[in-house]
Amino acid sequence: MWIGVDDTDALNKGCTTFVATEIIKNIISLGYDLIGYPRIVRLNPNILWKTRGNATIAIQVGIGGGRKNCIGEIGEKIYIYERKKKEADEEDIIEVVDRIIREKSSEEANPAWVVSKKKFSRKLYSKAVKEVVSVKEVKKILQENGAKYRCYRGEIGLVGASSAISWKPYDRTYELLTYTSGKKYIEKESVIKMDRLFPSTFNNYDYENDYIAIFPKANSPVFYGIRGENADELKEAMKILVSSPFERWLIFETNQATDEHLQRKKIEEIKPYESVIVKGRVKKEPFHIEGGHLIFSISNGREIDCAAYEPTKNFRKLIEKLKQGDKVIVYGGVREKPFTINIEKIEIKKVVEIYKKIENPFCENCKKHMKSIGKNKGYRCPKCGKKAGEKDAKYIKIERPKPGIYEVPVTARRHLSKPLKRF
Repeated sequence: MWIGVDDTDALNKGCTTFVATEIIKNIISLGYDLIGYPRIVRLNPNILWKTRGNATIAIQVGIGGGRKNCIGEIGEKIYIYERKKKEADEEDIIEVVDRIIREKSSEEANPAWVVSKKKFSRKLYSKAVKEVVSVKEVKKILQENGAKYRCYRGEIGLVGASSAISWKPYDRTYELLTYTSGKKYIEKESVIKMDRLFPSTFNNYDYENDYIAIFPKANSPVFYGIRGENADELKEAMKILVSSPFERWLIFETNQATDEHLQRKKIEEIKPYESVIVKGRVKKEPFHIEGGHLIFSISNGREIDCAAYEPTKNFRKLIEKLKQGDKVIVYGGVREKPFTINIEKIEIKKVVEIYKKIENPFCENCKKHMKSIGKNKGYRCPKCGKKAGEKDAKYIKIERPKPGIYEVPVTARRHLSKPLKRF
């Protein structure tokens, strides 16, 4: 039995993963088991009506069999099983999910749940993480699969709840989340120590900006989250952290840090709200706009603006060095107004050579430097009138950025964006 839940949080409070822990606790109390890890599935990060990180939840339940593994504590230890021996009773599951969502959802949210005996085609997830999916097409899928569902205020949560169930991992990471209603304190040095001891974890600490990245930015029951490629190592990493107490913890399987939202496109194919990987040559050189944002454009015959916004901090210093003609590949999300790619990563493929003049030609007859007689017209000695060409001046070659892939700092990184350490 699959459960999908979405939109139980609001922009400034609540947390869908916390609602998931409540559902899990109550389902286990009925004698059912978790089959595989509960899942956090991030969808298209550019959707205007999303709540924060556009996360939705999927949980598979039943009577478990095979090997079991502890993945958390919610009052008692929480185990997952590798396979399902027997299906859960649908009415039991619906009663729990309906009650918990009514009790725990934010009053500002538009929650929805889906319960299905069948797993939906991955095509739904693939579209939802890259494009825009309508409620109408989701309802058709639910009806075709005999799924049960409910919406409480609006219907948009059905898209996320259904898409989470349809996710079939081609790549995956894990996140250990802790929760508390009390004080939230963590020792910075312990975060740095944990980050260095467990290289399979990522996005823990931003060394460049002295920023602890395991804290959520919004008001939420979540205390901290450790992300990594190895679920068992997350439990060991948690032991390194020196923090105030927390009330529960749980490990989720996720599509975070996978770049699954990105699709390769030509400039002329790009649409608003997509996330793209696009090639081009720098046409309009970088310039600053109000707010500290940096804009430039790339072209392949067609042109599109690209932006390194203020939160990307020192990443903008790299972007400032781009020159007309540089060959680049830009990774990022597409805004509609202004029609711009918000850069997540950039690959510099080839840079043009740039030279800076440091000295005008020298007249050997008069022992004086010549003077320019106009742009690209050469030089003339002010005393004897001897002429020289542009190439006769003395130039130095300007150091340019080295070819390679560069990413925004941890503090500005999107949940789905794949960090370079995972490449």
